[in-house]
Amino acid sequence: MEVRRTAPVKLSVPDERRDDLHQSARQFLYCANRAADFCWDGRSYTNCVTANSTARDALYAELREETDLTANLVQEAIRRAVQATKGVVERWKQGKRVSQPEFTSWSMVYDKRSATFYRNKVSLSTVNGRVECEFELPADSPTPYEQYVLSDEYEFRASTLQYDKATDEFYFHITTRKDDDDEVSEDTGHQTVLGIDLGVNSLAVSSTGTFWQGDDYDHWCREFEKRRGEMQQRGTQAAHNALLRLGKREEAWRKQYIHTVANEIVEEAAEHDCDVIVFEDLTDIRERLPYAKWHHVWAFRRLSEYVSYKALEQGVSVEQVEPNHTSQRCSRTDCGFTHEDNRHGEHFECQKCGYEVNADYNAAKNIGVRYARKQRHSLRSSPKSGSGDAPVDVRITGGTVNGESHQPIASD
Repeated sequence: MEVRRTAPVKLSVPDERRDDLHQSARQFLYCANRAADFCWDGRSYTNCVTANSTARDALYAELREETDLTANLVQEAIRRAVQATKGVVERWKQGKRVSQPEFTSWSMVYDKRSATFYRNKVSLSTVNGRVECEFELPADSPTPYEQYVLSDEYEFRASTLQYDKATDEFYFHITTRKDDDDEVSEDTGHQTVLGIDLGVNSLAVSSTGTFWQGDDYDHWCREFEKRRGEMQQRGTQAAHNALLRLGKREEAWRKQYIHTVANEIVEEAAEHDCDVIVFEDLTDIRERLPYAKWHHVWAFRRLSEYVSYKALEQGVSVEQVEPNHTSQRCSRTDCGFTHEDNRHGEHFECQKCGYEVNADYNAAKNIGVRYARKQRHSLRSSPKSGSGDAPVDVRITGGTVNGESHQPIASD
């Protein structure tokens, strides 16, 4: 069984090298969008390019000539466009409305040749040579970085560098992998899953029916924004200094707020004896939630990051699943009907069975069920898993749902 773990790490980038990363990201996005143009054919999905070798052979030499990126970064940009095109083609085949992939979010993908790891720092390729960035690790130990990146058991995979404009910070989301038969035997016992949906209406919702509303968070974000606007209008040096102090207070407040929510999510998992907390994959969150404000996207990423290392202290793992249709699928145990008309803002009403519930809570249950079904499939596919009948259940309000049969173990 393949086991993947992601360790999010904050980077300390030398001031004189920050612009090198920004220039690299701009050129990386340029390459990804050029590749998307090549792969896309709006007339028919059968004409779209979904083979990485085809796109690479056609574009690699040109993009190396047009940019200052290293070979590996160009190849990763092409690969990103091909993978995005594959996803769009799959939705097109299902009759969904689609459009050409477009990359706007600040991010770059590094493989093990363009990122070299040392114990407390990483060396990253840029358009102006390599830059060494030290890690700013949490005080709690062991950190996910220590557990996975420094472990001989895990192999480094392509990972993502991201920039948070709000805090002017760089974060490296390091992906690791191991193929471990022992991991299968450990996981074949009973597992209970807590699904978490992240949304604009509610900051987070669990499959147990707990809501972390975003109203208070949004209120203070608006207050900080209002204060910034007032100070910027003054245009004095005193106002500028006050603006800098306000920015630091806002950053500290945001982090503390998300830390509090993260602690409560981990406590929710422990209270309900959950072994796994499951989020949606946040890789393309900006594209999937185009109307979400920047501070929502910031909150989603930090919340996932904080929960990841806090949960480990409680012996709870954190996983991600594909986000497709979790908000459109009926989570009722005897239905599962999926349609875009099922969801209307905060309200979910199944067009087939009539089930009505909060839309984010419905999505949280679907996230948990998707992971449970994936685990059962992996166990059945493994020669060491026996029959693969070990229970993998999703904790919901009033009981659990069996992830394999999608039949109720206890009514919700």
